[in-house]
Amino acid sequence: MVGVLSGFAVVWTVIAVGYLVGRTGVLGADARYVLNRLTFFVASPALLFTTLADSDPVSVLGPYLGVAAISSTATALAFVLATRWWLRRDITETTIGAMSASTVNSANLGLPIALYVLGDISYAAPVILWQLALYSPVCLAILDASTSRHRTTPLSMLAQTAKNPMIVGSLAGLACALFNVELPQPLADPIELIAGASIPAMLIAFGISLVGSKPLEASGGRKADTIVATALKLAFQPVAAWACARWLFGLDGTDVFIVVIMAALPTAQNIFVTASRYERGVVLAKDTVLLTTIVAVPAMMLVPLLLA
Repeated sequence: MVGVLSGFAVVWTVIAVGYLVGRTGVLGADARYVLNRLTFFVASPALLFTTLADSDPVSVLGPYLGVAAISSTATALAFVLATRWWLRRDITETTIGAMSASTVNSANLGLPIALYVLGDISYAAPVILWQLALYSPVCLAILDASTSRHRTTPLSMLAQTAKNPMIVGSLAGLACALFNVELPQPLADPIELIAGASIPAMLIAFGISLVGSKPLEASGGRKADTIVATALKLAFQPVAAWACARWLFGLDGTDVFIVVIMAALPTAQNIFVTASRYERGVVLAKDTVLLTTIVAVPAMMLVPLLLA
């Protein structure tokens, strides 16, 4: 328990630094944008590569991946069942809401939590692979099919997924692990150096994003949607992960704690970007990201007590 609290303390301290950076404006107005792009396109792919290259492929592609897939899919379906006929949103906005309720921030917060709270950064890899390689492309295909201005083919969807730098880094690392490939030191050292920038930049950007957060404003008109999505994200998805881990995969102890913590992560910030692209569910996505971001880390600190 002390180790878990210590890990959260490290994460929150760096987030607090990011918040102060945002409040003072010391890095300028585009700091969060630049830091997020740095981590997504450069540092995180390097971090995932180095982590997975030294990992056990069976653990990455095993029960943790299954729990992530089943719990997120169940949460998305729960959102659809809870709101489709009650709130009567169209399929595009319903999909955005389902993604908001079920897509975790597996990179910007998942990687630091995996390292400092769970003790092994590779625990975030199954969730990242599931979301980026399978779940998000399927959701985007539904959004494309439901809007007239954004049409894609299965081939173009696959090509777009293959261009994702975090997928490329993850798959390259897995390939090295599977085939026991070791990079020469002059190549491995700079990759590890770049990877070291990932987590601090993620957490500072995360702290900056909390500056000026004001969810559930009356003018948004999507309070009910946001409350349902937030409740499902913070409560239903972790419970679904626990049930799936215990009853479907027979996990216990530390393994259950790991999958529940990863399922309890807040909504991924890129859901807001997706909503903005399709110009539907923007308020819902923004408010769910903000609420879950503010509440999720304190809520995760209760998980060890609940599982004790």
